[in-house]
Amino acid sequence: MDNKLDFSDFLLNPKGFIPLIQPITEPALGNIGGVISPIFISPNKHPEKNTYTPPNITSVFGGYTANNTWMVGAFRMASIPKHHLKYQLMAAYTSVNMDFYRTLPIVGEKQFAFNFKSLPIFGSILKEINNTGLYVGVEYLFLKSDITPEFQFETLPDFVEEKSLKSILSSPGLVVEFDNRDNIFTPDKGFLINTTYHFNANWTGSDYTFGNLEISALYYHQFTPKLVSGLRLASKMQFKDAPFYTEPYINLRGVPKMRYQGKSTYVMETEQRFDFTTRWSLKGFGGLAKAVEENDSFSNAELIYNYGTGFRYLIARKFKIRMGIDVAWSNHDFGYYIVFGCAWNNRK
Repeated sequence: MDNKLDFSDFLLNPKGFIPLIQPITEPALGNIGGVISPIFISPNKHPEKNTYTPPNITSVFGGYTANNTWMVGAFRMASIPKHHLKYQLMAAYTSVNMDFYRTLPIVGEKQFAFNFKSLPIFGSILKEINNTGLYVGVEYLFLKSDITPEFQFETLPDFVEEKSLKSILSSPGLVVEFDNRDNIFTPDKGFLINTTYHFNANWTGSDYTFGNLEISALYYHQFTPKLVSGLRLASKMQFKDAPFYTEPYINLRGVPKMRYQGKSTYVMETEQRFDFTTRWSLKGFGGLAKAVEENDSFSNAELIYNYGTGFRYLIARKFKIRMGIDVAWSNHDFGYYIVFGCAWNNRK
């Protein structure tokens, strides 16, 4: 159309894919690393008339980071419009080096390093109700973990149970979702509202008995043909005793994962996208969040903030796929991110 770099027709070929070599820039994983992940994106063979039908996405991946974290896996997300179904499948094996933070009497905030060798397997299937954009369904997460503390200790810290070092979580979940976005990669308008409840118990095959409730809402509004505003609200709550690594954490750009944990978290973030040409866009974003620990109040929890900017390039016009870089700051940290599609797609 405009003689610019574009992968649309390459993806429309059944053998076409985006050969994504993506840096890992997550501060909690050493700030630098890389994932190789050919991403196959193809239009659905049976799209619904007069409505947006998301394409099918398939990918395999392998990666390594500066703190010796590595992972391999595969992912599939697709829909069956004839039956108003959509599904996701994922399996991986990872060796993740991750720091956890706790505030101790007299000492103050202390950092604890762990290695996680994990086998996660995930699947979900949702059915749309009467062409309303409202979906209901189920999902399942299996997580086998072998955890090694990477610090010297005579006894484990109070927040780590001995049995959590080798554990299995088997977590069925119930999902209710409303989605009327005009695109799954870079929406210009619409809502995505999701409520998910996961439970673990002996009868599910889990070593723990607890529940997790997640509620999230994304809203996009196109004020002008060049200006799109987004709003994200999210909350996670955990019930009963669970292993420390499943405790909800604040998920914001510029905030290392697991840095701020609690029995409940609350996040509000907004971002603005200005398309100053057909291909190039400028981003600005900022947010507020709190992680509330057990037996603490919302007002006493530390207020965490982030702010940042970035740019996007329309890499596949026919799919509305934009890629780019974000840089973000928070209370004590800085991060930069290579973004494929929407930065919120993996931040419920």
